[in-house]
Amino acid sequence: MFDVRPLTPAIGAEIAGIDLNRDLGADAYAGLADALHTHQVLFFRDQDISARRQRDFAAGFGALQRFPFGEPPEADLPEVMVLATDGDGPKVSNADIWHSDATFLARPPMGTMLRAVSLPPLGGDTLWADMESAYAALSAPMRALLDGLTAEHDVTKSRSHRGGDPQALPPVVHPVVRTHPVTGRRCLYVNRIFTTRIVELDERENELLLPHLFEHVTRPDFQVRFTWRPGDIALWDNRSTQHYAVYDYRGPRVMHRIVIEGDEPR
Repeated sequence: MFDVRPLTPAIGAEIAGIDLNRDLGADAYAGLADALHTHQVLFFRDQDISARRQRDFAAGFGALQRFPFGEPPEADLPEVMVLATDGDGPKVSNADIWHSDATFLARPPMGTMLRAVSLPPLGGDTLWADMESAYAALSAPMRALLDGLTAEHDVTKSRSHRGGDPQALPPVVHPVVRTHPVTGRRCLYVNRIFTTRIVELDERENELLLPHLFEHVTRPDFQVRFTWRPGDIALWDNRSTQHYAVYDYRGPRVMHRIVIEGDEPR
């Protein structure tokens, strides 16, 4: 049906032998879902597909979320968001800070799909980090401390998401360590962009602990790095990963993003 080629021991696999212009059956989607749960980020190289076909492919993994920040490439494709940067002016995005997508929502996305439309000649890689490995690498006393704690996530902490009505997206509280609803594995679930504080700790304790957790996820042994080519697609499990887009390029870079609805973290 297709080949799954792991890229690191911790995270990431390339899917070979698949043409995303073809309709996939239930067995193929089930196999891809299994691969996603195992490897957390899947890469599909050299897929010459349209935004509409990308939308249809993503819909096979669940209901699609109409993200409130950004514009679609076509009016009748509201599920697709254009991410465009020119690389020559001041950076306005927070994408080059380690994060999970939209944890400021009560039900953050289950997954995200990103397709390379137009790329600079050099640079613009993306990295993903495995939050299950990050949690497992903490000492037993630290894991015991974090288990059962909760953290506040606030959209207004991110400069890229400001401008809307803050009353429409009030802060939410999620577990510091969440359990994956399919695999049952535990993962660290705080990120530098949206997490403001651990609710049960006082201000000084937060000042000490949160920076440590934010820094912990940047260890290279938790990571995979992907160099894009036009037509490449990445699909990642937003529940158990963080990602970082390297802003080291000049010239335009255009990506199409789709988010898949998720559940309430537990």
